[in-house]
Amino acid sequence: MRDNISHYKKLKNMYLNANINTDIYSTTTVKIEEGYSEVGLIISKKYFHALGAIHGSIYFKLLDDAAFWSVNSVVTDYFCLTTSFNIHLIKPASTGKLLAKGNLKFKSKNIFHAESSLYNEDGIEIAFGTGSFCKSKITLDSNIGYI
Repeated sequence: MRDNISHYKKLKNMYLNANINTDIYSTTTVKIEEGYSEVGLIISKKYFHALGAIHGSIYFKLLDDAAFWSVNSVVTDYFCLTTSFNIHLIKPASTGKLLAKGNLKFKSKNIFHAESSLYNEDGIEIAFGTGSFCKSKITLDSNIGYI
C-alpha cells in the first residue's frame, strides 16, 4: 500500500507540473487512487467559445485526463497513452468548478479501458466519455517529472 501512495504522489506531481497545467490550466487539481481519479478545474472566460460557455476541448481534456489517471494509477513502470477517446456532451457550463471522475473498467498486460464523467459545481453530470489506453515505451522516471 505504501508503494502505491508514493506512486500516486509522483503521478500527481508529474501532472500538475506539466507545462499545459502550469501555463494554461493553472487551477487544475487531481486526486489519484487505485483505478480511480478526479480532475478538477475552475472555469475561466479564457476557455469560452463565442456563445459564452466552455469550449468542447475543455470537456475533452478533463474527461480524458480523469480516465487516463485511473489507468496509469495501476501501471507503475511505464507512462500510458490514450489510443482513442469518445465524449458525449450533455449540458453547457460557464461558471464554477468542474470535476471529472475517472474509473478503470478493464485491464490486461498492455491494454486498458476507462470511463469518466464530468460534473458541474452543483454535482450535475454535464458530459461523459470512454477511452482506450496502452502502455508506452516511456518509463516512469524523473526525466518526465515522475518525482
